[in-house]
Amino acid sequence: MATSSATTAVRSWRTAFLTLRDETSSLSGCPSVSQLLHDVLFSNLQSLVYAASDLPPHEVTSDLLFLLELVSNAPPRDGEDSTLTFTHTCHLVHGILQRVSFEFNSSSFNLILNSFQSIINFFLVKAATKSSATRFKPVMQCLETTRCLTNVYQGKFSPLEIVHLVKFVLHALECSHAEFVCLYNSSATQRSTAESGKRLHRYSSLWEVQALSITMLGEAFSRAGSSLPVDIWQSTIEVLRKVIDVIASKSVLGEDSILSRFYSSLLNCLHVVLTDSKISLSDHVSGFVTALRLFFVYGLTSRPQFTFPAVGHKEVSPNLPSEEPKKIDHTPYRPPHLRKKDRLNIKQSKPQDHRIFSDDDSFTMNFMSSDSDYSDSDGSIKDTNSVQSSKVRVAALVCLQDLCRADPKSFTTQWTILLPTNDVLRPRKFEATLMTCLLFDPCLKARMASASTLAAMLDGPSTVFLQVAEYKESIKCGSFMPLSTSYGHIIMQLHNGIIYLIQRETHDRLLASLFKILMPLISCTPYSRMPGELMPNLIISLRARIEEGFPLKTDQTGLLVAAISCLTAALSTSPAPVQVKQMFLEEVSAGSVEVDKRTGVLFTLLQCSERLASPAICFESLQALRAVSHNYPNIMSSYWQQVSTIVFKILKAASPEVPAKAWKGHVGNTAGFIGEKVVTAAIRVLDESLRAISGFKGTEDLLDDKLLDNPFTSDCIRIKNVSSAPLYEQESSEDIKESAKAFQSGSEQWSEMIEKHMPLILQHISSMVRTAAVTCFAGITSSVFFSLLKETQEFIISSLIDSALHDEVASVRSAACRAIGVISCFPQVSQSAEIIDKYIHAVEINTHDPLVSVRITASWALANICDSIRHCIDDFAFKPSIDSNANSHLMASLTESALNLTKDGDKIKSNAVRGLGNLSRFVKYTSSSHPASLGDSRWLERIVQALVSCVTTGNVKVQWNVCRALSNLFLNETINLEDMDWAPSVFSILLLLLRDSSNFKIRIQAAAALAVPSSVSDYGKSFSDVVQGLEHILENLGADHLSAPSSFKYRVALQKQLTSTMLHVLSLASSSDHQPLKDFLVKKSSFLEEWFKVLCSSLGESTTHLENENNSVGNQKKEMISKAMRSLIEVYEGRKQFAVAKKFEMMDSGIW
Repeated sequence: MATSSATTAVRSWRTAFLTLRDETSSLSGCPSVSQLLHDVLFSNLQSLVYAASDLPPHEVTSDLLFLLELVSNAPPRDGEDSTLTFTHTCHLVHGILQRVSFEFNSSSFNLILNSFQSIINFFLVKAATKSSATRFKPVMQCLETTRCLTNVYQGKFSPLEIVHLVKFVLHALECSHAEFVCLYNSSATQRSTAESGKRLHRYSSLWEVQALSITMLGEAFSRAGSSLPVDIWQSTIEVLRKVIDVIASKSVLGEDSILSRFYSSLLNCLHVVLTDSKISLSDHVSGFVTALRLFFVYGLTSRPQFTFPAVGHKEVSPNLPSEEPKKIDHTPYRPPHLRKKDRLNIKQSKPQDHRIFSDDDSFTMNFMSSDSDYSDSDGSIKDTNSVQSSKVRVAALVCLQDLCRADPKSFTTQWTILLPTNDVLRPRKFEATLMTCLLFDPCLKARMASASTLAAMLDGPSTVFLQVAEYKESIKCGSFMPLSTSYGHIIMQLHNGIIYLIQRETHDRLLASLFKILMPLISCTPYSRMPGELMPNLIISLRARIEEGFPLKTDQTGLLVAAISCLTAALSTSPAPVQVKQMFLEEVSAGSVEVDKRTGVLFTLLQCSERLASPAICFESLQALRAVSHNYPNIMSSYWQQVSTIVFKILKAASPEVPAKAWKGHVGNTAGFIGEKVVTAAIRVLDESLRAISGFKGTEDLLDDKLLDNPFTSDCIRIKNVSSAPLYEQESSEDIKESAKAFQSGSEQWSEMIEKHMPLILQHISSMVRTAAVTCFAGITSSVFFSLLKETQEFIISSLIDSALHDEVASVRSAACRAIGVISCFPQVSQSAEIIDKYIHAVEINTHDPLVSVRITASWALANICDSIRHCIDDFAFKPSIDSNANSHLMASLTESALNLTKDGDKIKSNAVRGLGNLSRFVKYTSSSHPASLGDSRWLERIVQALVSCVTTGNVKVQWNVCRALSNLFLNETINLEDMDWAPSVFSILLLLLRDSSNFKIRIQAAAALAVPSSVSDYGKSFSDVVQGLEHILENLGADHLSAPSSFKYRVALQKQLTSTMLHVLSLASSSDHQPLKDFLVKKSSFLEEWFKVLCSSLGESTTHLENENNSVGNQKKEMISKAMRSLIEVYEGRKQFAVAKKFEMMDSGIW
């Protein structure tokens, strides 16, 4: 019987479609398409739906495609006829698709989309006056059918088909947008109807059409977003922006289940689209942020929970309400994922199509790494609206993260909207911020999403623009606040809120997120312009939380490591806050680092660094101790003994018998021994402590540089900051005396380290440990070195030479070369021919190393050795040798090595040029018995040729060193510049650099080099060119355009150096016999007169602190000016320019 019915149904299907094809093929006597479809197909619609399952899929697909093409291409008839035709067609296709799998190709899919687009366009645009019940049902069926097809055949669509699908969905959204605007504006009335329980049919509302369209759009982007063209992505953003703007037009969002599902679909789609940003979002960021901010308190404005910070209740604070008692449920416990399954089963038992608005849509992202959407900490699952609202809030926060990552520069302009400037701990229902979500949201996922958003904001370009922030207490509420002040108040509130939560929160994942926020917040905060107590409070709060520990044993180590890392970042801030230094001094004076005391930051760090059973905690604690040693060196001598003991304990606990492969693993991966990272960190703490105690301030320069030692430039010399040296602050005379005593005692600590610790690490199996050990020697000072026993000094020297020559690992050899470069600058070492000879041999070998890292430090050490020899060459006691040319051979070896290095990379070339400059200062290029004699002028020619070549091939640093090297070359008294063929080209190069270089530091050094020759004869034929070139540069100095803002700070120094150089050459002008030069000075007399007037008037202005203490600086300036003017007077009188000469005589007499 069933077979007979199926056969009859199949026969009816085929008869109907055969009749339809025949009737439509004849043009004469054919009734309207609507009437034909009603007579042939739609009169028996339901039986056709059931018959489809008994037909071959390809036949069903072919017939339905024919039907869709016929309907969409039919000429427009009566509106009611078209409505019925489209409605029945959508119902037939939608019903059959639930029973039969279609078989179609690219052209078939495009036909379906075009047909559905015509139907949707009819119902949403042409039939807009019809009731919603008749219009939205076919539209929904079109969308559902399309979505079903794309889900079933999602892996078979080409990129062009995906583009067509996106355009189809965008068209549906645009057609319904005008009606959506009207519907949203009247949503308040609809919401009250919904609250009364009068739910409309699911197809009677536009919300479902919008939500389903947006859901399909998100699904398309999740599958092929990266392959979609830019214009499609931009069109999608613009359509979503229109929808978002409608939402933002109302200050308060409507709240119910229908709206929650719509908001979720919209925000999830926006998230997927923003994840693969293709162009700048600068035009949309503000609009998106304005709307997304409205969701911060969605579903919370009427909830009693939104009153106090939603922190975990590990204790009952007098400022916080106790947790409300929960209802006791005596039913057996069911895990969250089973509870969700039960809820879904209940939902599916209801008579509705669960495919629409499914919570498990394929494109919906799992925003938080939770085991369930309904975790135990989120409250009862019975509160469905609360859960839906929380999902909306989470989705909005995730979209903010996407915006921040997609266009971080534009997003920075929204900080003042998203973050509070005051009262961070006060709940905000109408002007909520991200901190409101983090502090008060009852949903854990929303709080974590807020934390992730804050971390993303602080991880962007905030480190740049937040540097202008400053905190001003006197700003009145409601008054204008400058942007820099706004940033300062935001930073202050972020600190207050994060510290508050860290002190009270108990949830492990949220705590980890808080530390991820705090780390970049510390790094980008200018604490020097913030309240002085901010940093001490932060450090004390972190220390308290570290000492208290974390209740969750499973992640206690990770949280403790994160907390100590934040403490390290706080202790590493530069400049070091004075309040923190005072706090440490109080701890030291109170004896808090002693064993019998149990308080203070230093004791906490020392205690954590002894936790050898947890290498990660030990490592981070050592990093923090190193930061203290670097930033607060004056307190290190007070707890050296504790540091030494802990480091020795770590070294003894390490297992040198462990194979080398095991040492290379991560610290946390090894439980049986202390890994190389921990040992290395311990050595670096030891190294930094010794540098702090010894007063190490970098390489001890032996330069007696006279180039900048003139009254005009003496106040422009900048103090060189050495990153490897501890940060010593400006101290009073009494502090300096105390520091000197401490530095003298550094020899005791060094002796202890060499005797106690070095034997355990210098020959360690780990190259990382050996590198750290050798690096320690690069932090020793000359006073400490020569206060050690002779045997200890020889041990240091032999250890460095042995490491530089025989260690197989490049990093160890590089560290040894650096230490050699430091120690070779010590005066007593540089006077020992035997030591210098060994150092030169070790360094020269490493200059040929295949690794650049080794050649860089070797070339640096070579340049230092050349400079060291320069200062003691006259009384250099060279070792006795049978070869009488041993000294010349040593100089030739150094010169040859430096010349070869000028052909290497820029970093190496820069050091090589510096070495050549030091050598050219003192080497004798003629036959002589002097120990620095090379005896061959061809060496000099090779050096000059190398320097000239480096100007054109080297970078900025190389060019600066070339100018410095030429200055040294000019100071060599054995070189007659006027007889050298290369002299004019050298002066020309210096003038070109002074005139055309975009780097002011190079121009300053070039000007200084031009002032070195002491007579007209030293300038040779180039004297006139130098004078004219300097005058031209001075005359046009004001028209220079800075190449970079960083050059501005050097403009004054350049002006002063040019002034000094110009005065020097003008004072020599009267000694020149070059008549064209004197004619040029006459021609430029007006400019020179004005220039000298300005110069003389500057002498009467406020002088520097140095000039107030010593009036000789001002007198030296007057002497230089007077000497130059007297020389010009002589020139003008010789050229019969008596009137001009008289003016200069009056100016000369007026300066005294």
